[in-house]
Amino acid sequence: MKGKAEVISELRSMLADVFSAKERGEAYGRLARAHGYVDGYMRALLDLGFATKDELLEVVNAERERSSGPAMRVMAELDKDVEVAA
Repeated sequence: MKGKAEVISELRSMLADVFSAKERGEAYGRLARAHGYVDGYMRALLDLGFATKDELLEVVNAERERSSGPAMRVMAELDKDVEVAA
């Protein structure tokens, strides 16, 4: 049986594949199938007690941020960007 670290590592790999496929503009069918695999894998991790919902959200957020950058920036940073552009 695989350990928690190994299954979380596999989840990270699957998420990285999904995010890179989305960025490459893969066909909707392929992307939807990949999302389904990841969703099912995460459901199994929850059902088997390998991870909590909060742990999975943390993994997904970390992989999304690694792939696409931070979801939000501090408003002061945005103001600086506007000043530089002006």
